[in-house]
Amino acid sequence: MAFLTASMGEGVTTCDVLVIGAGPGGGNAALHSARAGLSTILIEDHEEIGTPVHCGECISDVACDNLNLELPDHVISKRVHGIRVIFPDGTEKKLTEEGYVLEKHLFERWIADEAVSAGADLSLNHKLTSMEKIFDKEKFVGWRCEGKGEQFPIETKIVIDASGVAGVCSKILELNPRPKVIAGMQYEMLEVPTDDYLDFYIWPKYAEKGYVWMIPKCDGRANVGLVTEDKSRTKKGLDEFIEDTHFKDLEQVAPPWKTKGNPAFGGTIPISGPHENTHADGLMLVGDAAGFTSPLFEGGSHLALKSAVFAAETAVKAIASGDLTANSLEEYSKAWKKEFPPYSKILRGKSALFELSDDDMSLMARCFPDEMSNMGPHGKLAVCLKILIRRPRLYAKKIIPAMLSFGYSRAKYYGW
Repeated sequence: MAFLTASMGEGVTTCDVLVIGAGPGGGNAALHSARAGLSTILIEDHEEIGTPVHCGECISDVACDNLNLELPDHVISKRVHGIRVIFPDGTEKKLTEEGYVLEKHLFERWIADEAVSAGADLSLNHKLTSMEKIFDKEKFVGWRCEGKGEQFPIETKIVIDASGVAGVCSKILELNPRPKVIAGMQYEMLEVPTDDYLDFYIWPKYAEKGYVWMIPKCDGRANVGLVTEDKSRTKKGLDEFIEDTHFKDLEQVAPPWKTKGNPAFGGTIPISGPHENTHADGLMLVGDAAGFTSPLFEGGSHLALKSAVFAAETAVKAIASGDLTANSLEEYSKAWKKEFPPYSKILRGKSALFELSDDDMSLMARCFPDEMSNMGPHGKLAVCLKILIRRPRLYAKKIIPAMLSFGYSRAKYYGW
């Protein structure tokens, strides 16, 4: 296969693939593109990779196996057993699925370093500001990208947008509307007691249409955070939760990558599901830029990493065929749709869950087995019967979709 060589001529940088954003999705897209022999440029608008951290920093064994990902020791903070869900009345249920809590900033830097080792060119402090299609006669042959940074202008055959919730390419090209988002914020705390489960508190008192979490790390550290659709109450809700629980007297510290300002960190997470358009002529969207987060617990790392693999594989085939149009890149959208979680079912269940009262939600939880990962078809039916016998009116409140949303949020459905 003959590919365009990354070069600079007459003030223009050229490449096969330009990846926007060096988070997990972007780093992995650049890595797999470069490994396949494509000349690849990875740009990041921050001055360093991995900061600020926007997520809880965890990934399951299922995800690692699915990605053939072997994590180096230095990016792993802690081995964990899975998720414990804590309902409003204090009822606790587990989803036991082994995995890791990462030092996310080190993880993202590691992936970018792997991409560079494979031949990708990394440029920091580079921000894409405009895109224009390039044609050879009437045939689409790529994009001319302008922006801030010495590499620009860049002419590329394919753009992979991994710019996160900002969705830079969707915004520039008016490809998709802005997604609905949920606000997330967390503190790193010290001497946090743990039995190596991720604790998710579904307590609407503090996090309306969201949840609070405790994600344990090494050396007694933990991320204690909150997501809520009520963005005005994100910090206040988290502070109230800490004040009212056993976290009250624990020390809050700035994470190692945060050198100034208050110790809180976080960001926004898309929750409307995948965008209608995740590919176009010479363009594919991956990770949060495509709306790929698991709707109930907002996990996104696995989805970002896997969508990056699909995008790189599609880029290789499209460039080899000489057809860079949307019709050729449709293979990307077909690939993620075939494998990714049943978004519509999870969103329906999530909406039903958040319409329940605290008491109804807790009743549902008490009907679950202690280990939710063991619920097969017969187990789910038994739980439904228990709920409806105790409180028949809940059928009208769509309690069954709400209950099933927990199953769809297991690791095998990319839930964490």
